[in-house]
Amino acid sequence: MTRILAIEAATEACSAALLIDGELRERFELAPRRHVALLLPFVDALLAEAGIRPGALDAVAFGCGPGSFTGLRIAAGITQGIAFGSDLPVIPVSTLAALAQGTVRQQGAVNVLAALDARMQEVYWGVFHRDSEGRVTAAGEEQVCAPEAVVCPQPGEWSGAGSGWLVYADRLLQHCAVPAAAIYAQQQPHAADVALLAVPAFAQGKVLAAEQVSPVYLRNNVARKPQTAGSR
Repeated sequence: MTRILAIEAATEACSAALLIDGELRERFELAPRRHVALLLPFVDALLAEAGIRPGALDAVAFGCGPGSFTGLRIAAGITQGIAFGSDLPVIPVSTLAALAQGTVRQQGAVNVLAALDARMQEVYWGVFHRDSEGRVTAAGEEQVCAPEAVVCPQPGEWSGAGSGWLVYADRLLQHCAVPAAAIYAQQQPHAADVALLAVPAFAQGKVLAAEQVSPVYLRNNVARKPQTAGSR
């Protein structure tokens, strides 16, 4: 039985989720600047409802970015604290992948162009496909760039998701053939989807020690491969 606690705080939304042998529970709130106040109570409530202690978990997963620098540091810090305190491994999961996974789970999307507003007239950008098991996999590296610099894949059944589409829709649509009805600009990354993507990573042993936890910012020319299911 797999027991994974997940935390996501890379955007204005914050959430925690608990996945126990396929049963998923989540606490989610759109609450800018309240992540610190909400996340630990979310975690405590989920564990209390399930009747387990942190030491009974198999791993802790977190949305490792890209996203808000402050939110990522909060998520990483809370994750490290739980992992250190209970001697648990950590599974980092791309926030863009979690955003895409939520679009598949909630909207029935097949292929997702995930975009988060990166400020400074840029977007955090990733391309994802739904696999035969309903989980997303990345097609290429995640990037931070101007909306005009986004390289879209070949035509197909695409959906757009995330705040990048809210802020830069006109500029993105000059390069990306996405129907208006398939743009989910209000879609937020969820800890529930971090947990779902963490399951195969855990099964494959793709975990980190608590001291290895670090956010993925993408900025400052830091080139990293996408964290679709906890790989580093």
